[in-house]
Amino acid sequence: MALISLVVINKYLRRAAAATTTREQGQALEDMVCYLFGKIPGVSVRKRNPLNVFRTQEIDVAVWNDKSLKGLPFLPNIILIECKNWSNPVSSAEIAWFLTKLRSRGLVFGILIAYDGITGDPADLTCAHSIIADALREQRNIVVVTKDEIASLRDSSQIVMLMKEKLCELAVTGTAFP
Repeated sequence: MALISLVVINKYLRRAAAATTTREQGQALEDMVCYLFGKIPGVSVRKRNPLNVFRTQEIDVAVWNDKSLKGLPFLPNIILIECKNWSNPVSSAEIAWFLTKLRSRGLVFGILIAYDGITGDPADLTCAHSIIADALREQRNIVVVTKDEIASLRDSSQIVMLMKEKLCELAVTGTAFP
């Protein structure tokens, strides 16, 4: 279990809030994600902002998961993370685009860091929740993590527990949030 520094997290959040461009905002969130996932045993950041061979899709963060027993042994080796540092919830179009990125790479799991959540009602599976629910039919799981959830993390074991809870919620209810 590695401790997560609230000082470091708050530094990234302040940097994002003070950013004058969307690129700077996104960079601050990506840096925070790299910090957090780098704390998980067996997980290492491997790529940041690479384009695919056709130069049509960019991946924010790609991590390698060695499946350490104290880390994320229940997740695939390659995990793509999409970061959306927006002042509004992420729309269904953006969720669909992330799903397309997963599909085109033959991946079944991805994490969306949505600063302010996603659009729609989880109970009714509207808007962005609908895209996440539909992805389950293809056995693709998209886990959504918000700024508030990140701010509550104190150590790497809580990140692991959050991923477990999110996956169970997704499987049981078909949505990203209760």
